[in-house]
Amino acid sequence: MKLLHVETGQHLYGGAQQLAYLLEGLAARNIANVLVCPPGAAIGAHFKGSAVNVIEVPCSGDADLAFVPRLARVLREQQPDLVHLHSRRGADLLGGIAAKIVGVPAVLSRRVDNAEKHWWARRKYRLYARTICISEGIAEVLRSEGVDASRIRVVRSAVQAAPWRRHEPRAAFCAEFGVGEDAVIIGVIAQLIERKGHRVLFEALRGLQAAQKIELIVFGQGALREALQQEAAALPLPVHFAGFRKDLPRWVGCLDLLVHPALMEGLGVSLLQASAASVPIIASRAGGMPEAVRDGLNGLLVPPGDALALRQAIAQLVADPERRRALGAAGSRLIDAEFSTEAMIEGNLAVYRELVA
Repeated sequence: MKLLHVETGQHLYGGAQQLAYLLEGLAARNIANVLVCPPGAAIGAHFKGSAVNVIEVPCSGDADLAFVPRLARVLREQQPDLVHLHSRRGADLLGGIAAKIVGVPAVLSRRVDNAEKHWWARRKYRLYARTICISEGIAEVLRSEGVDASRIRVVRSAVQAAPWRRHEPRAAFCAEFGVGEDAVIIGVIAQLIERKGHRVLFEALRGLQAAQKIELIVFGQGALREALQQEAAALPLPVHFAGFRKDLPRWVGCLDLLVHPALMEGLGVSLLQASAASVPIIASRAGGMPEAVRDGLNGLLVPPGDALALRQAIAQLVADPERRRALGAAGSRLIDAEFSTEAMIEGNLAVYRELVA
């Protein structure tokens, strides 16, 4: 089997990181892989000199119509058994058209749960022999839009658990981020954009009456950083903006609680990472998040956008360290059982084998 993968993102996180796990697993199984990515992309640099054949092809986004003939040329040269399109930016629609022109079956990974116009979705997804959704929540969105259910498969995102279980001592965390060692440390790990729900969290914290000292660590970067920093200054607790960190596995396990108040989310890899590190979670009951956070097992779920319910859940877990520990331990077991990289690789392989057979 020879597979050609298309990833147009520049950074090695999110979907690109999932593809890196997949490529490493496929290469270990002696499957030939070609990776098409833009010049300078982090995932291309990651695999240069490896068993994965990296081919750099420029792609400036959805409007770069010239990407179609560029990719078609590579497909004709490489003659893969199928092409797997991994990113939305430029790769999904344009990549599907290129594969259709050349006559190579295409597989699309869909990682977001945002709705599309029904008439558009029914036409667009005919380009793909299979669409792999990273959660059942995403798959349900596609079915509701009239996409052929027989072409939809669910293969959940994965996390390599071991690095998240080797975190720094708590004292080192407090020194790194300027947090009091006696505080209950709440973390949020997400892009600083509207749909991640930071403002819902701030509203919840604004009215929180807690006996313990609480401090909030905000990991991530994005367009709302300056505005959120100004709003955080009015909160009745210290808020630390830590930016984007490449060394998150060192620190996540030091959190007492992860809060993910996103208004929509395909699955939430940061939720899987926190569970791997035995950190309890409060998340929104939206998109694929209920698949990563099982209410009462490894965390609590609240309605999206409901600051009062979020405040009550935070107060409940802040006041109960024993329950936090129990939820965290259950989350670690859940990752091993359902979200391993091996399960993700085998799930994708099963889809490939359907088509190649």
